[in-house]
Amino acid sequence: MSTYLSVEDRIKNFDEFLRNASASEQSVQALRCMSCGIPFCQSGMMISGMASGCPLHNLVPETNELVARGNMEQAYVRLSKTHSFPEFTSRVCPALCEAACTQGCVGEPVPTKSNEAVIIDYAFEHGLVKEIHPKQRTEKKVAIVGSGPSGLAAAQLLNRRGHNVTVFERNDRVGGLLRYGIPNMKLDKRKIDRRVKLMEEAGVVFKTNVNIGVDIKAKDLLKEYDRVILCCGASNPRNIVAEGRDAEGIYFAVDFLKEVSKKLMDNDYNSEIVMKANDFSFGSLKGKHVIVIGGGDTGNDCVGTSVRLGASSVTQIEMMPASPVSRAENNPWPEWPKILKTDYGQQEAIHVYGHDPRIFETTVTEFLKDDKGKLKAVKTVQLERKIDKKTGKITFEHKKGSEKEIKADIVLIAAGFLGSQEYVTKAFGVDVNVRTNVDTKAGEYQTSVENVFTAGDMHRGQSLVVWAIAEGREAAKAVDKSLMGYTNL
Repeated sequence: MSTYLSVEDRIKNFDEFLRNASASEQSVQALRCMSCGIPFCQSGMMISGMASGCPLHNLVPETNELVARGNMEQAYVRLSKTHSFPEFTSRVCPALCEAACTQGCVGEPVPTKSNEAVIIDYAFEHGLVKEIHPKQRTEKKVAIVGSGPSGLAAAQLLNRRGHNVTVFERNDRVGGLLRYGIPNMKLDKRKIDRRVKLMEEAGVVFKTNVNIGVDIKAKDLLKEYDRVILCCGASNPRNIVAEGRDAEGIYFAVDFLKEVSKKLMDNDYNSEIVMKANDFSFGSLKGKHVIVIGGGDTGNDCVGTSVRLGASSVTQIEMMPASPVSRAENNPWPEWPKILKTDYGQQEAIHVYGHDPRIFETTVTEFLKDDKGKLKAVKTVQLERKIDKKTGKITFEHKKGSEKEIKADIVLIAAGFLGSQEYVTKAFGVDVNVRTNVDTKAGEYQTSVENVFTAGDMHRGQSLVVWAIAEGREAAKAVDKSLMGYTNL
């Protein structure tokens, strides 16, 4: 199984901390997959409203068998049949395949995600990863707006088909939230650059610092291109509305993480420069008390980043109760296990500060300012979960007498995202649903506007990288069929 660099060592920099297992260890683990009768791991189905198994339908047992035999080249060939970017998901995916692993019903699941990392790293090291160069061009032009995982996946397949693909990105570098929403220690951004270079060599055109809907009008894009795919992500961060919200020192997590990542890349991945920097919009975190609002992956990334930047304390506030340490009776395999997870950032905070940074069943009721308007503390209150016996509706009420005041110099809001950004959806005139995601028929990617398609978080709402890749691939098939009358993707 893959391991992580020790907490003591990894908090010294922003370097990627994943360490692959040896070939012999991985082979032993892969052999365990051969005991399976029914591979739920590759199902990618919804059970009780939760995804179970890989949305990409990776050929997990076949790939694991090849790893067990030591045939890494063929393992890569198998994996690449269904997967566009294993180098990304093997770092950041929560491993839906492992959660649905049949071995996990009675013990530890097969570490398929670790196998994926070993396979793709071997393939790159041995020059096996070569982007397909189309032998013929269709002369059809496709514009993809957004270069996150869904946009990249769609671009890859449509270019392979022979269409002329241009990807537009409003940021200075390709990758979307894959680049700017995920810290470098989880995914070294040079892995994105490596893949983008291969795609460019195969004919994909990337245009950065171009904001469609602002720099280029939607109607002009539709005139120049035969099809447009909107892959702009769920970019509206959910706000925390409370008294004192205008205090200086409150930031959205995505802006915080983006600024740190950009600083690192602009300084050639020199962690020492970033960790000493005092010219962030938030200044320096050294000696500061940081509050992170939100208990998900982004909140955890904020915790780990704050630890590296030298915060004197980090507190993570989560409104939901702590999950059980093992599966509850009403959460059986192969459902996604709703259990307590102490992720890398929390592990690091425990190591540095001596305690778990999380406070569950709590919310912020007020941001307190000093006489200069700067944040100095937050007021919190514990929440009581109430269930209406008639309707089953769950509500959270403030618990009397539980109010507290926590010192805070910086607050990072990591409360999730609300949906697509209005200036893009209005520019193209596409219908959106009640969650402001771009609306399509179930299982389809064509929007309400002719020749405009959508994929990824902009389509399904805030989700996982693996779902974005799956959506990008499916959208590419839909676009190809609309252009050619059939698709062989």
